[in-house]
Amino acid sequence: MHILSFLLQLTGAVILLLYSIRMVRTGVERAAGPALRDMFRGTRRSVVLNVCAGVAGAVLLQSATAVTLLVSSFAATGVMGVTGSLAVVLGADLGTALVVQFLSLNLNWLIPALLSLGGILFLKFDARKTKQIGRVLIGIGFLLLSLKMLGEATGPIRSNEHFPQIVGYLGEDIVTAFIGGALIAFLFHSSVAAILLFTVFGAQDLLPLAAGLPLVLGANVGGSLVAVWLTRNMHIKARRITVANLIFRFSGGVLFLLALGFSVLPLDRLGADPVRQLVNFHLLFNIALVVICLPFVVPLARLVKLLIPEPLVSALENAKPKSALDHGVMDNADLALASAKRELLRMGEQIEVMFAPLMDLFDSPAPEQIRQIRAKDEIINASHTDIKLYLARLNQQKLTPEQSQRSMELTNFAISLERVGNIICKDLLSLTEAMHKNRLKFSEIGRKELASLHAHAMTNIQVALNVLISEDLESARQLASEKEEMRRLEQRSHDRHMERLGGGNTNSIATSDIHMEVIQGIKEINSRFIAFAYPILERYGVLMSSRVSKNKK
Repeated sequence: MHILSFLLQLTGAVILLLYSIRMVRTGVERAAGPALRDMFRGTRRSVVLNVCAGVAGAVLLQSATAVTLLVSSFAATGVMGVTGSLAVVLGADLGTALVVQFLSLNLNWLIPALLSLGGILFLKFDARKTKQIGRVLIGIGFLLLSLKMLGEATGPIRSNEHFPQIVGYLGEDIVTAFIGGALIAFLFHSSVAAILLFTVFGAQDLLPLAAGLPLVLGANVGGSLVAVWLTRNMHIKARRITVANLIFRFSGGVLFLLALGFSVLPLDRLGADPVRQLVNFHLLFNIALVVICLPFVVPLARLVKLLIPEPLVSALENAKPKSALDHGVMDNADLALASAKRELLRMGEQIEVMFAPLMDLFDSPAPEQIRQIRAKDEIINASHTDIKLYLARLNQQKLTPEQSQRSMELTNFAISLERVGNIICKDLLSLTEAMHKNRLKFSEIGRKELASLHAHAMTNIQVALNVLISEDLESARQLASEKEEMRRLEQRSHDRHMERLGGGNTNSIATSDIHMEVIQGIKEINSRFIAFAYPILERYGVLMSSRVSKNKK
């Protein structure tokens, strides 16, 4: 029972640690996603600014992997080059080292304040940014609480007779410790979480420095492996960035490992206690990596281009994914409706992929990506037809009134998604091509306004797909209320655009028609997805003729 209790406490603490890091990242992305993207775009002409942007992004998102995925998507669309993106990733790894520095301090006294303030902001305020700031504060509070729980959970290890032998072996076999650190970081999908776990063990005098240092080096390599794994199906440029970062970090890790094994390093200068020595060693490693590797960014970019060449054929890109429609369950209406819902979800996910890079395509021409998006639209059109025919066949069965109503709702959703695909491909993509053909450019302020609208619609698309599956009332309420928020953002962008026209802004005058058409396109896409909430609200009796009822059931 003691072993089970220990494992349960340790697992709970680790899960809370991982969840809290994700919670902070989600809050920052939702509150300041467009600002972060603009920050990375604004650093394209300076390698030093790339590094600084990476540091700032990782500190805010609590994750170098999140920054890596973000800039990799920019590289895939041509907004950023491989070399600039790689410099951002090097900075992001340094940023996570600063995060570890902060979180390794004794901040338990902050936990009640963070949870209280964050809870008030998240639960009592309706403004999206305010709620997300609350989410971030709660996440940091949970993170500190998880570290406290880890410290308490490791107590029973002190009395375990086998644990000193294990860590003693790791201290002697630094290669095994290095590999173990990489595996732990990969399993956690977070080098920050892995290194914080090591610091907790070090604070409890359970992990000697001889074992802790190679574990930290391994965790750095494991963190870069996570990015390689997550981008394995992304654009070739994105894969090149993550592989190049892995080469940098693996090479640096091996060199530092050799230094630990064959020389005596002045580790006493890194701090007075094991925890400070571990986190300062982690920081020193990442600083050294930036200084040493930055001059080699361009040569390594050329190397990975040779290692990961352009594919000779791309026939699979346009292959139609297997349909989720199951004609074998047509005699069971509930199963058939569930099958249609799964196919709708797949359509929605395809739409999300098509819509995500829109603002990047306005910045830089990407004919190949535009071709791929239009190929996806053909899949959307085919799925739309298949769903309508599938549900039409189902309607020939003897259905209950509720099942008939649900079938009609799903048909309308399919029609809406097909329309969204047309807006993206026939309207918005054509506008990106017109922009580049005529060498036009949005004004800086206008570009930020459109990016804000786009990010807002992206968030609502994700919520709508969740609502489609969960049919949760509160989520549907939240989604429906976003229509008014989008209307407010649209009106503000329209008014400011007219002010710029009146002020004679050259870029605004040249792109005026395109600017207004983009706003209308994003607004309609947003409205189509918000409509996913209305059937749920109607079933619960909270949908009024002009707005969502304020009275909760």
